[in-house]
Amino acid sequence: MKQEIGVLRELGKAVAEAAALDINGETVRLWKCLNTLRPVRPMIMLDQLPWNELNVNDELTLRCQDPFLRSLEWQLRERLYKFRHFRGDMVMHDRVEIPKTVRVETGVHVHETTLATDPTSGVVSHQFEDQIPDDAALERIPMPKVIVDEAADRRNLALAGEIFEGILPVRPVGPAWGYGVHAGVWDTITSLRGAERVLYDIIDRPDFSFRMVSKFAAMFSHTVDQYEALGLLDVGAPGVHCTGAYTDELPSADYHGGRAQARDVWVFGLAQVFSTISPEMHDVFEIQPMKPHLERFGLAYYGCCDPLDRKIHIVRKIRNVRKISASPWADPERTAEQIGRDFVLSAKPNPAFLATDRFDEARVRRELRHIVAACRTHGTPCELILKDVSTVRYEPQRLVAWERIAREVATEG
Repeated sequence: MKQEIGVLRELGKAVAEAAALDINGETVRLWKCLNTLRPVRPMIMLDQLPWNELNVNDELTLRCQDPFLRSLEWQLRERLYKFRHFRGDMVMHDRVEIPKTVRVETGVHVHETTLATDPTSGVVSHQFEDQIPDDAALERIPMPKVIVDEAADRRNLALAGEIFEGILPVRPVGPAWGYGVHAGVWDTITSLRGAERVLYDIIDRPDFSFRMVSKFAAMFSHTVDQYEALGLLDVGAPGVHCTGAYTDELPSADYHGGRAQARDVWVFGLAQVFSTISPEMHDVFEIQPMKPHLERFGLAYYGCCDPLDRKIHIVRKIRNVRKISASPWADPERTAEQIGRDFVLSAKPNPAFLATDRFDEARVRRELRHIVAACRTHGTPCELILKDVSTVRYEPQRLVAWERIAREVATEG
């Protein structure tokens, strides 16, 4: 244990040194400009990466064996690795984050078959078994119960405080820290039923599908009620859905310390399984049922891998939307034209460009320039978010090159 504590303290010192750099404060300022729709330049983030392929010179090799200390070690090593090699517009904070021990009991569980092409990767394909085939199964699902292990949280916080004393402060954080509150109920439904069944039922059993989303929307809201009551929402979270969340607009004017409410934080909504359905159906089965629940929150990010370039008009119905995703399958010109100056266009450049036999820098540059040019034409605030990267073919330098190209494009006159 003494040796492991020594490892963590040395990592903590490296984080503290990086956090002291002036670039962090300047980057926070730039994120705030973007998120209040007054951008200085496109902002850049890299997230959801194939960490199993990136361990250069043992920088990611874990030395700790204790599970809790090991989790702290990974947090620090991951942060340092990104900051050193492909920072983008990441901010290094002077703290160690201690996740609260939280679980949500829903009474229904995913049953699936998975298939992996790389045994070292967490990216696998899924075949889901239908757990909610009819109304009887739907009615049996209880409202979720949020359970917090407060004793474990106290132990973890005390131990981390001792380890990093004099180096970094420790901060307990809730389950939405860094990503925002997840309001993607159709992602949950799809995991419990399978995408094919979900899409067929929207056509063949629309009433059942509407009852389905209404039930899960109510379950989401009930979970948020408990998050508020238990003090699990955090003000000042650094990210929402892999993007910078820094803003002076949150927490709300009603917040005076203590337990945060939904109105004080970001939320993100999405319906990725709806990528191929019409705007009208997307509106009926997602926007309208989820709108009141999303509007409980201070600001909202909407979308993910689902192309929304023909659906901006329905996303606009959500009063508090601030960022809208433009996936690799969305046309940048059409998206920017519809968004205008009203929202941040959260562009998702194609991660497949990093997975080809030969990494083509010119292809990456063309794509990024196309996105940025479309946004500049329409005065659209823009961010470039590389995520969902399944593989870089065990060549971490591809991420380094992508970040360099993105920065060059973002700062071109």
